[in-house]
Amino acid sequence: MFSLRTGAAMLALTTTLASAPLMADVGGHSGGGVRFHGGDEIILQGFHWNIVRTAEYQWYNILQGMTPMIRDDGFTAIWLPPPWRDQSSWQPSTNVWFGGEGYFWTDFNKNSRYGSDAQLRSAASALKNNGVKVIYDVVPNHHNRAHGGDEMDLANGQGLYRNDCTYCDDGDAFVNGDSDFNTAHPDVYNLFSNELANLKNNYSAGGFRFDFVRGYNHSRIDGWMSDAFNDGYCVGELWKSPYEYPAGDWRSTAGWQDILKDFSNSSKCSVFDFALKERMQNSDVRSWQYGLNGNPDVQWREVAVTFVDNHDTGYSPGDLAGQHHWPLPDAQRKKAYAYIMMSPGTPTVYWPHMYDWGLRDYIRHLISVRKQADIRAWSSVSFQNQFSGLNGVTQGVNKKVVFAIDSNLSNPNQVTSGSFSMVMNEGGVRVWKEN
Repeated sequence: MFSLRTGAAMLALTTTLASAPLMADVGGHSGGGVRFHGGDEIILQGFHWNIVRTAEYQWYNILQGMTPMIRDDGFTAIWLPPPWRDQSSWQPSTNVWFGGEGYFWTDFNKNSRYGSDAQLRSAASALKNNGVKVIYDVVPNHHNRAHGGDEMDLANGQGLYRNDCTYCDDGDAFVNGDSDFNTAHPDVYNLFSNELANLKNNYSAGGFRFDFVRGYNHSRIDGWMSDAFNDGYCVGELWKSPYEYPAGDWRSTAGWQDILKDFSNSSKCSVFDFALKERMQNSDVRSWQYGLNGNPDVQWREVAVTFVDNHDTGYSPGDLAGQHHWPLPDAQRKKAYAYIMMSPGTPTVYWPHMYDWGLRDYIRHLISVRKQADIRAWSSVSFQNQFSGLNGVTQGVNKKVVFAIDSNLSNPNQVTSGSFSMVMNEGGVRVWKEN
C-alpha cells in the first residue's frame, strides 16, 4: 500500500500523475464502487459547534433563507448536523451547557434545538430544489442511552448495546462505551437502515456523513447504504492516527493514507482527508502534497474529502469558541483553501470561514476557478518540487490550473505549456488558469 514513508520518495519526482479515471456510473459511483457522485461535489459544512448557542431553534429557517446564496456561491452539497433530538447537557462546572447538538442523541424525533421537524423538511426541500444536495450527519455508534422516556428506549440485556454482551462491539468505545450500540445485532442494524431510508424518502437526503466510524465495522456502512440509498453520497469521519492502534495491528505501522483508504475500500464511501489535515498541522506547505488527495493512484485520491477545519477541529463563533481540538493557524487558512480548491479530492468549506469570518469572497472566487477548470476528485496533479514551497499543475476536465504557494515559481510556463492568465495573487498564493 502507498504510505507517507514511500510516498515522499515517489512524489519528490516531478512526474505527472495518471489522469484517466475509471468512469463513474449513472449512480455516481467511482470505478472502484465508491459512492462519490462523480467527484464534482463542493461541500459546505452547514453548521458549527455553537449553532445552538448563536441561533437556537432558528437554524433551519436561517438555512432556508440563505439557500439562494449558498447555491450562487457555488456549493453543490451541504453537510447538515445530526437531525435527531439531543436532550443531553453538560456539567455546569465546565461552563458549557450545550453545543454540538445531535452527537449524543436520544431518539429519531427531529424536533431539536436546530428547529422543528417541519422547518427541517422545508429547509432540506428548498436546498434540494435549488440544486444543493443535502448530506445528513448520522451517528450510529452511540446515543444517550441513559435518558429515559423517549421514543426509542431499547431494552437492556438483549445484546443491543456494547456492554450487554461479550465481544459484540467491533470498534472503539465512545468515552467508556456505556452508550455504544451493538450495530451487528439485526434489530440495531435495521433500525439504522430504516432511518436512513426515512431521511432519503421524507427529508430530501442526498447522502450521509458517518460520524465516529472508528466505532463500528466499516463494511456495515456499505450494508446500510446498499439497503437504504445505494445511489446516495457518503463520507466517513475516521480521525485516528497510526499511533492510536495497538501493537500488532497492521495500522499501527501504516501511513495515514493507508488507514483512510482501507476504510473506503470496506465502506464504499469517500473519507475525510485526515492525512492532509495532519500535514497541514504538523509540517510546512510543501508537505501538503502528501495528503490522500495527492496520491499518484487515481483510486486513492478520488475518495479524499479535503477540509481545512470543521466543528471539532476548528473554532466556532459564540461562547467558549467551540471545540477547537486541532485548529489550523490563521496565517495558513487562505493558503489551505487555495490548495484544496486547486487540487484533487472533494473540497469542504467550514461555515464560519465562509459566512462569519470574512473569507466568503476569497473562497467564492476559488470555487469559481475550480468550476471553470472543472477540477474533479479524480483529476491529475503534477507536483513541481524544483521550486520552493508547494507547486502543482492540476488538469481539470476543461482547463489546467497552476498553483504556487509560498513559492518562487513566477511563470506557469516554467512548469507546463499553454496560455495562462493569473487569477489569484494574494498572501503567498498565486494561481493561473489556462485560457
